[in-house]
Amino acid sequence: MYKKKIPLDIDCCVKISLEVIGGKWKTYILYELNKGKRRPSELHRLFVDASPRVINRQLRELELHGMIKKVVYPELPPHVEYSIT
Repeated sequence: MYKKKIPLDIDCCVKISLEVIGGKWKTYILYELNKGKRRPSELHRLFVDASPRVINRQLRELELHGMIKKVVYPELPPHVEYSIT
């Protein structure tokens, strides 16, 4: 994953909040996931202005911070769903 050059200041709660939900598409992703579980392809179709790479990166970051949960179903083809924790 991308490592930032400027270290995160954990003494400031505003900076921590912006780190978690500060991406351009993160709030939109959280809004859509608040309505219910979504597959990645559904999110890509909702945000046509964003590239799939950007959406995937922001989904990974939200999952890393514990804001969303990724469920991978063991079937062929693989089935993935995201939901809010």
